[in-house]
Amino acid sequence: MNEQARRSPGKSYRRPKKDPVRILAFEALRAVDERAAYANLVLPPLLKKAREAGDFDTRDAALATELVYGTLRRQGTYDAIISACIDRPLRQVDPPVLDVLALGAHQLLGTRIPTHAAVSASVELARVVLGDGRAKFVNAVLRKISRDDLDTWVERVAPPYDEDAEDHLAVVHSHPRWVVSALWDALGGGRGGIEDLLEADNERPEVTLVARPGRISADDLLDTLGEESGLPGRWSPYAVRLTEGGEPGAIDAVRDGRAGVQDEGSQLVALALANAPLDGTDERWLDGCAGPGGKAALLAALAAGRGAHLLAAEKQPHRARLVERALAGNPGPYQVITADGTRPPWRVGVFDRVLVDVPCTGLGALRRRPEARWRRRPEDLEGFAPLQRSLLREALKAVRVGGVVGYATCSPHLAETRTVVDDVLKGRGGPAAEAEWVDARPLMPGVSALGDGPDVQLWPHVHGTDAMYLALLRRTA
Repeated sequence: MNEQARRSPGKSYRRPKKDPVRILAFEALRAVDERAAYANLVLPPLLKKAREAGDFDTRDAALATELVYGTLRRQGTYDAIISACIDRPLRQVDPPVLDVLALGAHQLLGTRIPTHAAVSASVELARVVLGDGRAKFVNAVLRKISRDDLDTWVERVAPPYDEDAEDHLAVVHSHPRWVVSALWDALGGGRGGIEDLLEADNERPEVTLVARPGRISADDLLDTLGEESGLPGRWSPYAVRLTEGGEPGAIDAVRDGRAGVQDEGSQLVALALANAPLDGTDERWLDGCAGPGGKAALLAALAAGRGAHLLAAEKQPHRARLVERALAGNPGPYQVITADGTRPPWRVGVFDRVLVDVPCTGLGALRRRPEARWRRRPEDLEGFAPLQRSLLREALKAVRVGGVVGYATCSPHLAETRTVVDDVLKGRGGPAAEAEWVDARPLMPGVSALGDGPDVQLWPHVHGTDAMYLALLRRTA
Protein backbone atom coordinates (compact mmCIF):
# COMPACT_ATOMS: atom_id res chain seq x y z
CA MET A 1 0.00 0.00 0.00
CA ASN A 2 1.42 3.40 -0.92
CA GLU A 3 1.79 6.39 1.40
CA GLN A 4 -1.27 8.16 0.05
CA ALA A 5 -3.52 5.08 0.43
CA ARG A 6 -2.58 4.71 4.10
CA ARG A 7 -3.91 8.17 4.94
CA SER A 8 -7.34 8.98 6.29
CA PRO A 9 -10.17 8.76 3.75
CA GLY A 10 -11.14 12.06 2.26
CA LYS A 11 -7.78 13.72 2.86
CA SER A 12 -5.69 14.40 -0.20
CA TYR A 13 -1.97 13.91 0.22
CA ARG A 14 0.25 16.95 -0.36
CA ARG A 15 3.90 16.33 -1.06
CA PRO A 16 6.22 18.26 1.26
CA LYS A 17 7.91 21.30 -0.20
CA LYS A 18 11.64 20.93 -0.52
CA ASP A 19 13.46 24.00 0.72
CA PRO A 20 17.11 23.80 -0.46
CA VAL A 21 18.35 26.27 2.16
CA ARG A 22 16.93 24.43 5.15
CA ILE A 23 17.77 21.00 3.78
CA LEU A 24 21.39 22.08 3.37
CA ALA A 25 21.46 23.52 6.91
CA PHE A 26 20.05 20.23 8.24
CA GLU A 27 22.67 18.21 6.32
CA ALA A 28 25.44 20.36 7.77
CA LEU A 29 24.16 19.87 11.32
CA ARG A 30 23.89 16.12 10.81
CA ALA A 31 27.51 16.00 9.58
CA VAL A 32 28.65 17.92 12.67
CA ASP A 33 26.77 15.51 14.93
CA GLU A 34 27.33 12.18 13.18
CA ARG A 35 30.89 12.60 11.89
CA ALA A 36 32.23 15.02 14.51
CA ALA A 37 32.88 17.35 11.60
CA TYR A 38 33.43 21.08 11.94
CA ALA A 39 30.90 23.41 10.35
CA ASN A 40 33.61 25.62 8.87
CA LEU A 41 34.87 22.60 6.92
CA VAL A 42 31.49 21.02 6.08
CA LEU A 43 29.55 24.09 5.01
CA PRO A 44 31.72 25.56 2.20
CA PRO A 45 31.61 22.47 -0.07
CA LEU A 46 27.86 22.13 0.50
CA LEU A 47 27.36 25.76 -0.46
CA LYS A 48 29.60 25.40 -3.50
CA LYS A 49 27.66 22.36 -4.70
CA ALA A 50 24.35 24.20 -4.23
CA ARG A 51 25.60 27.22 -6.19
CA GLU A 52 26.87 25.04 -9.02
CA ALA A 53 23.50 23.28 -9.16
CA GLY A 54 21.78 26.65 -9.50
CA ASP A 55 19.84 26.19 -6.24
CA PHE A 56 21.45 29.05 -4.32
CA ASP A 57 22.09 32.74 -4.69
CA THR A 58 24.05 34.97 -2.31
CA ARG A 59 21.07 35.54 -0.01
CA ASP A 60 20.37 31.80 0.19
CA ALA A 61 23.99 31.10 1.13
CA ALA A 62 23.88 33.81 3.82
CA LEU A 63 20.68 32.36 5.31
CA ALA A 64 22.02 28.81 5.31
CA THR A 65 25.21 29.99 7.02
CA GLU A 66 23.26 31.88 9.67
CA LEU A 67 20.99 28.89 10.33
CA VAL A 68 23.92 26.52 10.82
CA TYR A 69 26.18 28.74 12.92
CA GLY A 70 23.34 30.36 14.86
CA THR A 71 21.88 26.97 15.78
CA LEU A 72 25.25 25.63 16.89
CA ARG A 73 26.10 28.71 18.95
CA ARG A 74 22.76 28.71 20.77
CA GLN A 75 22.38 24.94 21.03
CA GLY A 76 22.55 24.87 24.83
CA THR A 77 19.89 27.53 25.24
CA TYR A 78 17.64 25.93 22.63
CA ASP A 79 18.04 22.50 24.23
CA ALA A 80 16.84 23.92 27.55
CA ILE A 81 13.82 25.49 25.86
CA ILE A 82 12.97 22.36 23.87
CA SER A 83 13.22 20.32 27.07
CA ALA A 84 10.60 22.54 28.66
CA CYS A 85 8.24 21.84 25.75
CA ILE A 86 8.36 18.03 25.65
CA ASP A 87 7.27 15.29 28.02
CA ARG A 88 10.40 13.16 27.86
CA PRO A 89 14.13 13.60 28.57
CA LEU A 90 15.95 15.30 25.74
CA ARG A 91 18.29 12.33 25.33
CA GLN A 92 15.31 10.20 24.30
CA VAL A 93 14.60 12.38 21.26
CA ASP A 94 16.32 11.16 18.09
CA PRO A 95 19.23 13.45 17.12
CA PRO A 96 17.84 14.24 13.62
CA VAL A 97 14.57 15.37 15.23
CA LEU A 98 16.53 17.53 17.67
CA ASP A 99 18.39 19.14 14.77
CA VAL A 100 15.14 20.09 13.06
CA LEU A 101 13.74 21.41 16.34
CA ALA A 102 16.87 23.44 17.03
CA LEU A 103 16.81 24.90 13.51
CA GLY A 104 13.19 25.84 14.04
CA ALA A 105 13.92 27.31 17.48
CA HIS A 106 16.69 29.45 16.04
CA GLN A 107 14.42 30.79 13.32
CA LEU A 108 11.75 31.61 15.91
CA LEU A 109 13.98 33.05 18.63
CA GLY A 110 17.22 34.12 16.96
CA THR A 111 16.22 35.60 13.59
CA ARG A 112 13.69 38.03 12.13
CA ILE A 113 11.89 35.31 10.19
CA PRO A 114 8.13 35.70 10.85
CA THR A 115 6.68 33.15 13.27
CA HIS A 116 4.32 31.49 10.79
CA ALA A 117 7.09 31.18 8.20
CA ALA A 118 9.56 29.73 10.71
CA VAL A 119 7.08 27.10 11.91
CA SER A 120 5.75 26.12 8.49
CA ALA A 121 9.23 25.93 6.92
CA SER A 122 10.49 23.77 9.79
CA VAL A 123 7.49 21.43 9.57
CA GLU A 124 7.99 21.08 5.82
CA LEU A 125 11.67 20.27 6.45
CA ALA A 126 10.60 17.66 8.98
CA ARG A 127 8.23 16.09 6.46
CA VAL A 128 11.07 15.83 3.92
CA VAL A 129 13.82 14.51 6.20
CA LEU A 130 11.88 12.79 8.99
CA GLY A 131 8.47 11.82 7.63
CA ASP A 132 4.94 13.00 8.37
CA GLY A 133 4.64 11.28 11.77
CA ARG A 134 7.57 13.04 13.38
CA ALA A 135 6.72 16.26 11.55
CA LYS A 136 3.57 16.44 13.72
CA PHE A 137 5.76 16.26 16.82
CA VAL A 138 7.98 19.04 15.44
CA ASN A 139 4.92 21.15 14.69
CA ALA A 140 3.55 20.75 18.24
CA VAL A 141 6.86 21.62 19.92
CA LEU A 142 7.59 24.64 17.73
CA ARG A 143 4.12 26.05 18.29
CA LYS A 144 4.78 25.93 22.03
CA ILE A 145 8.13 27.65 21.54
CA SER A 146 6.54 30.33 19.34
CA ARG A 147 4.32 31.59 22.17
CA ASP A 148 7.16 33.54 23.80
CA ASP A 149 10.29 35.41 22.76
CA LEU A 150 13.86 34.43 23.66
CA ASP A 151 14.17 36.65 26.72
CA THR A 152 10.96 35.26 28.20
CA TRP A 153 12.06 31.68 27.59
CA VAL A 154 15.51 32.26 29.06
CA GLU A 155 14.01 33.79 32.19
CA ARG A 156 11.84 30.70 32.51
CA VAL A 157 14.43 27.95 31.92
CA ALA A 158 17.63 29.43 33.39
CA PRO A 159 18.18 29.13 37.17
CA PRO A 160 18.48 32.49 38.96
CA TYR A 161 21.99 33.94 38.95
CA ASP A 162 21.99 34.32 42.74
CA GLU A 163 21.22 30.62 43.22
CA ASP A 164 23.65 29.15 40.68
CA ALA A 165 25.70 31.72 38.79
CA GLU A 166 27.58 29.28 36.55
CA ASP A 167 24.49 27.32 35.52
CA HIS A 168 22.61 30.56 34.90
CA LEU A 169 25.37 31.82 32.59
CA ALA A 170 25.61 28.42 30.90
CA VAL A 171 21.93 28.46 29.90
CA VAL A 172 21.69 32.17 29.10
CA HIS A 173 24.86 32.25 26.99
CA SER A 174 24.81 28.69 25.65
CA HIS A 175 28.11 27.32 26.98
CA PRO A 176 28.69 24.12 28.95
CA ARG A 177 28.95 24.83 32.65
CA TRP A 178 32.56 23.60 32.86
CA VAL A 179 33.58 25.98 30.07
CA VAL A 180 31.90 28.90 31.85
CA SER A 181 33.82 28.01 35.01
CA ALA A 182 37.15 27.70 33.19
CA LEU A 183 36.77 30.96 31.30
CA TRP A 184 35.73 32.77 34.46
CA ASP A 185 38.81 31.49 36.27
CA ALA A 186 41.04 32.64 33.41
CA LEU A 187 39.43 36.08 33.33
CA GLY A 188 39.19 36.72 37.05
CA GLY A 189 37.00 39.60 38.14
CA GLY A 190 33.25 39.85 38.43
CA ARG A 191 30.16 39.15 36.40
CA GLY A 192 30.57 41.79 33.72
CA GLY A 193 33.72 40.40 32.12
CA ILE A 194 32.52 36.82 31.85
CA GLU A 195 29.16 37.87 30.39
CA ASP A 196 30.92 40.06 27.82
CA LEU A 197 33.19 37.16 26.86
CA LEU A 198 30.36 34.64 26.56
CA GLU A 199 28.35 37.10 24.46
CA ALA A 200 31.37 37.66 22.21
CA ASP A 201 31.67 33.89 21.71
CA ASN A 202 28.14 33.94 20.29
CA GLU A 203 28.77 36.73 17.80
CA ARG A 204 29.70 36.14 14.20
CA PRO A 205 33.42 36.96 13.89
CA GLU A 206 34.89 39.15 11.20
CA VAL A 207 36.94 37.54 8.46
CA THR A 208 40.49 38.90 8.76
CA LEU A 209 43.15 38.65 6.09
CA VAL A 210 46.91 38.87 6.44
CA ALA A 211 48.94 40.66 3.78
CA ARG A 212 52.11 38.58 3.59
CA PRO A 213 55.21 40.81 3.78
CA GLY A 214 57.30 40.94 0.65
CA ARG A 215 54.37 39.84 -1.48
CA ILE A 216 51.68 42.46 -0.88
CA SER A 217 51.20 45.28 1.61
CA ALA A 218 48.09 45.83 3.68
CA ASP A 219 47.52 49.15 1.86
CA ASP A 220 47.72 47.48 -1.54
CA LEU A 221 45.39 44.72 -0.37
CA LEU A 222 42.92 47.34 0.84
CA ASP A 223 43.16 49.11 -2.51
CA THR A 224 42.27 45.92 -4.37
CA LEU A 225 39.27 45.37 -2.10
CA GLY A 226 37.96 48.93 -2.12
CA GLU A 227 36.47 50.91 0.75
CA GLU A 228 33.20 48.99 0.71
CA SER A 229 34.86 45.58 1.10
CA GLY A 230 37.86 46.08 3.39
CA LEU A 231 38.96 47.89 6.54
CA PRO A 232 42.40 48.14 8.17
CA GLY A 233 43.16 45.77 11.02
CA ARG A 234 42.96 47.00 14.59
CA TRP A 235 46.39 45.87 15.79
CA SER A 236 48.50 44.07 13.21
CA PRO A 237 50.16 46.16 10.45
CA TYR A 238 49.47 43.29 8.06
CA ALA A 239 45.78 42.79 8.89
CA VAL A 240 42.80 43.67 6.69
CA ARG A 241 39.23 43.06 7.84
CA LEU A 242 36.60 42.06 5.32
CA THR A 243 33.26 43.78 5.59
CA GLU A 244 30.17 41.63 6.07
CA GLY A 245 29.51 39.36 3.13
CA GLY A 246 33.09 39.43 1.82
CA GLU A 247 34.20 36.13 0.29
CA PRO A 248 37.95 35.42 0.78
CA GLY A 249 38.03 32.77 -1.93
CA ALA A 250 37.02 35.35 -4.53
CA ILE A 251 40.04 37.59 -3.82
CA ASP A 252 42.94 37.21 -6.26
CA ALA A 253 45.58 37.89 -3.61
CA VAL A 254 44.18 35.07 -1.45
CA ARG A 255 43.96 32.65 -4.36
CA ASP A 256 47.60 33.20 -5.35
CA GLY A 257 48.94 33.16 -1.77
CA ARG A 258 50.00 36.80 -1.42
CA ALA A 259 47.41 37.06 1.35
CA GLY A 260 45.66 34.55 3.55
CA VAL A 261 42.82 34.24 6.03
CA GLN A 262 44.26 34.66 9.53
CA ASP A 263 42.81 35.94 12.78
CA GLU A 264 44.54 39.08 14.01
CA GLY A 265 45.43 37.41 17.31
CA SER A 266 47.31 34.72 15.42
CA GLN A 267 49.18 37.42 13.50
CA LEU A 268 50.14 39.17 16.74
CA VAL A 269 51.61 35.98 18.17
CA ALA A 270 53.83 35.43 15.12
CA LEU A 271 54.89 39.09 15.05
CA ALA A 272 55.79 39.12 18.74
CA LEU A 273 58.08 36.12 18.35
CA ALA A 274 59.63 37.59 15.20
CA ASN A 275 60.33 40.92 16.93
CA ALA A 276 61.63 39.59 20.25
CA PRO A 277 65.14 41.00 20.86
CA LEU A 278 68.07 38.63 20.33
CA ASP A 279 71.77 38.75 21.02
CA GLY A 280 73.81 37.26 18.22
CA THR A 281 72.61 35.45 15.14
CA ASP A 282 69.11 35.59 13.69
CA GLU A 283 69.34 33.12 10.84
CA ARG A 284 67.36 29.98 11.67
CA TRP A 285 63.70 29.89 12.70
CA LEU A 286 61.50 26.91 13.57
CA ASP A 287 57.73 26.50 13.62
CA GLY A 288 57.44 23.21 15.49
CA CYS A 289 53.64 22.75 15.15
CA ALA A 290 53.09 24.40 11.80
CA GLY A 291 49.75 23.04 10.58
CA PRO A 292 47.63 24.31 8.96
CA GLY A 293 50.20 26.95 8.03
CA GLY A 294 48.90 30.44 8.81
CA LYS A 295 51.58 31.43 11.33
CA ALA A 296 54.24 29.57 9.35
CA ALA A 297 53.42 31.57 6.21
CA LEU A 298 53.71 34.87 8.07
CA LEU A 299 56.91 33.79 9.82
CA ALA A 300 58.41 32.62 6.52
CA ALA A 301 57.68 35.98 4.92
CA LEU A 302 59.17 37.88 7.88
CA ALA A 303 62.21 35.59 7.94
CA ALA A 304 62.76 36.09 4.22
CA GLY A 305 62.89 39.84 4.74
CA ARG A 306 65.87 39.34 7.09
CA GLY A 307 67.61 36.65 5.11
CA ALA A 308 66.64 34.00 7.66
CA HIS A 309 65.48 30.43 6.96
CA LEU A 310 62.28 28.90 8.34
CA LEU A 311 61.85 25.21 9.04
CA ALA A 312 58.14 24.35 9.35
CA ALA A 313 57.44 20.99 10.96
CA GLU A 314 54.06 19.28 11.23
CA LYS A 315 53.35 15.80 12.56
CA GLN A 316 50.25 14.99 10.49
CA PRO A 317 51.00 14.47 6.77
CA HIS A 318 47.72 16.00 5.56
CA ARG A 319 48.34 19.10 7.66
CA ALA A 320 51.94 19.27 6.42
CA ARG A 321 50.52 19.47 2.89
CA LEU A 322 48.38 22.41 3.99
CA VAL A 323 51.54 24.10 5.30
CA GLU A 324 53.27 23.55 1.95
CA ARG A 325 50.30 25.12 0.19
CA ALA A 326 50.32 28.12 2.55
CA LEU A 327 54.04 28.72 2.03
CA ALA A 328 54.06 28.18 -1.74
CA GLY A 329 55.44 31.23 -3.49
CA ASN A 330 57.25 32.60 -0.44
CA PRO A 331 60.32 34.45 -1.77
CA GLY A 332 62.73 33.39 0.97
CA PRO A 333 64.31 30.08 1.93
CA TYR A 334 62.08 27.68 3.83
CA GLN A 335 61.51 23.97 4.25
CA VAL A 336 58.41 22.01 5.24
CA ILE A 337 58.85 18.59 6.84
CA THR A 338 56.60 15.99 8.40
CA ALA A 339 57.99 15.53 11.90
CA ASP A 340 56.91 15.06 15.51
CA GLY A 341 58.01 17.98 17.68
CA THR A 342 58.19 15.72 20.74
CA ARG A 343 60.72 13.47 18.91
CA PRO A 344 62.44 16.01 16.71
CA PRO A 345 64.85 15.12 13.90
CA TRP A 346 66.77 18.40 14.27
CA ARG A 347 69.83 18.93 16.45
CA VAL A 348 69.56 20.74 19.79
CA GLY A 349 70.53 24.39 20.17
CA VAL A 350 70.51 25.31 16.48
CA PHE A 351 67.58 27.74 16.13
CA ASP A 352 67.40 31.42 16.98
CA ARG A 353 63.61 31.61 17.20
CA VAL A 354 61.13 28.77 17.81
CA LEU A 355 57.34 28.81 17.84
CA VAL A 356 55.19 26.00 19.23
CA ASP A 357 51.49 26.69 18.80
CA VAL A 358 50.49 23.54 20.62
CA PRO A 359 47.41 21.34 20.16
CA CYS A 360 44.76 22.36 22.68
CA THR A 361 41.04 22.37 23.43
CA GLY A 362 40.45 25.35 21.13
CA LEU A 363 38.32 27.17 23.70
CA GLY A 364 39.72 30.44 22.40
CA ALA A 365 38.07 30.07 19.00
CA LEU A 366 34.48 29.26 19.97
CA ARG A 367 33.26 32.14 17.77
CA ARG A 368 34.60 30.32 14.73
CA ARG A 369 34.01 26.74 15.86
CA PRO A 370 30.91 26.93 18.04
CA GLU A 371 30.42 23.15 18.01
CA ALA A 372 33.74 22.71 19.86
CA ARG A 373 32.12 23.89 23.09
CA TRP A 374 29.74 20.89 23.00
CA ARG A 375 32.36 18.43 21.81
CA ARG A 376 35.09 19.11 24.33
CA ARG A 377 35.09 17.57 27.81
CA PRO A 378 37.09 18.49 30.95
CA GLU A 379 39.01 15.22 30.64
CA ASP A 380 40.40 16.43 27.28
CA LEU A 381 42.73 18.68 29.26
CA GLU A 382 44.45 15.64 30.74
CA GLY A 383 45.03 14.27 27.25
CA PHE A 384 46.65 17.47 25.99
CA ALA A 385 48.74 18.20 29.10
CA PRO A 386 51.68 15.80 28.52
CA LEU A 387 51.89 16.75 24.84
CA GLN A 388 51.93 20.49 25.56
CA ARG A 389 54.69 20.16 28.14
CA SER A 390 56.75 17.87 25.94
CA LEU A 391 56.51 20.23 22.97
CA LEU A 392 57.61 23.18 25.07
CA ARG A 393 60.54 21.27 26.60
CA GLU A 394 61.75 20.16 23.17
CA ALA A 395 61.35 23.69 21.81
CA LEU A 396 63.60 25.01 24.59
CA LYS A 397 66.16 22.36 23.71
CA ALA A 398 65.99 23.28 20.02
CA VAL A 399 66.74 26.98 20.56
CA ARG A 400 70.29 28.20 21.15
CA VAL A 401 71.34 29.91 24.36
CA GLY A 402 70.05 33.47 24.07
CA GLY A 403 67.39 32.45 21.56
CA VAL A 404 63.66 32.84 22.12
CA VAL A 405 60.79 30.34 22.22
CA GLY A 406 57.16 31.32 21.79
CA TYR A 407 54.62 29.02 23.46
CA ALA A 408 51.14 29.69 22.06
CA THR A 409 47.68 28.20 22.41
CA CYS A 410 44.25 29.08 21.10
CA SER A 411 42.83 28.47 24.55
CA PRO A 412 42.66 30.72 27.60
CA HIS A 413 42.24 27.78 29.98
CA LEU A 414 44.81 28.17 32.75
CA ALA A 415 45.66 24.45 32.57
CA GLU A 416 46.83 24.99 28.96
CA THR A 417 48.56 28.34 29.37
CA ARG A 418 50.42 29.68 32.41
CA THR A 419 50.30 26.32 34.26
CA VAL A 420 52.13 24.56 31.42
CA VAL A 421 54.86 27.18 31.28
CA ASP A 422 55.29 27.25 35.05
CA ASP A 423 55.54 23.46 35.21
CA VAL A 424 58.24 23.36 32.53
CA LEU A 425 60.25 26.21 34.06
CA LYS A 426 60.04 24.77 37.58
CA GLY A 427 60.71 21.17 36.60
CA ARG A 428 57.37 19.65 37.51
CA GLY A 429 57.22 16.34 35.69
CA GLY A 430 60.72 16.68 34.24
CA PRO A 431 64.00 18.58 34.55
CA ALA A 432 63.64 22.33 35.08
CA ALA A 433 64.19 24.31 31.89
CA GLU A 434 67.01 26.83 32.01
CA ALA A 435 65.05 29.74 30.61
CA GLU A 436 63.63 33.09 31.69
CA TRP A 437 60.45 34.98 30.86
CA VAL A 438 60.52 37.66 28.16
CA ASP A 439 57.83 40.32 28.55
CA ALA A 440 55.61 39.86 25.49
CA ARG A 441 53.56 43.03 26.01
CA PRO A 442 56.00 45.55 24.43
CA LEU A 443 56.13 43.27 21.38
CA MET A 444 52.44 43.96 20.69
CA PRO A 445 52.69 47.77 20.33
CA GLY A 446 49.43 49.65 20.45
CA VAL A 447 47.45 46.69 21.77
CA SER A 448 45.54 47.67 24.90
CA ALA A 449 44.62 45.75 28.05
CA LEU A 450 47.41 43.16 27.96
CA GLY A 451 47.41 42.54 31.69
CA ASP A 452 50.27 42.32 34.15
CA GLY A 453 52.56 40.23 31.92
CA PRO A 454 55.04 38.88 31.20
CA ASP A 455 52.78 36.60 29.15
CA VAL A 456 49.81 37.82 27.11
CA GLN A 457 46.23 36.63 26.90
CA LEU A 458 44.08 38.10 24.13
CA TRP A 459 40.28 38.09 24.38
CA PRO A 460 37.41 38.26 21.86
CA HIS A 461 35.44 40.79 23.92
CA VAL A 462 38.45 43.02 24.60
CA HIS A 463 40.62 42.78 21.49
CA GLY A 464 38.22 41.42 18.86
CA THR A 465 40.54 38.46 18.30
CA ASP A 466 40.48 34.78 19.15
CA ALA A 467 41.57 34.13 22.74
CA MET A 468 45.22 33.50 21.86
CA TYR A 469 47.81 33.04 24.59
CA LEU A 470 51.53 33.73 24.22
CA ALA A 471 54.47 33.17 26.54
CA LEU A 472 57.98 34.15 25.38
CA LEU A 473 60.98 32.41 26.97
CA ARG A 474 64.69 33.02 26.48
CA ARG A 475 67.05 30.08 26.94
CA THR A 476 69.71 30.96 29.49
CA ALA A 477 71.98 27.90 29.50
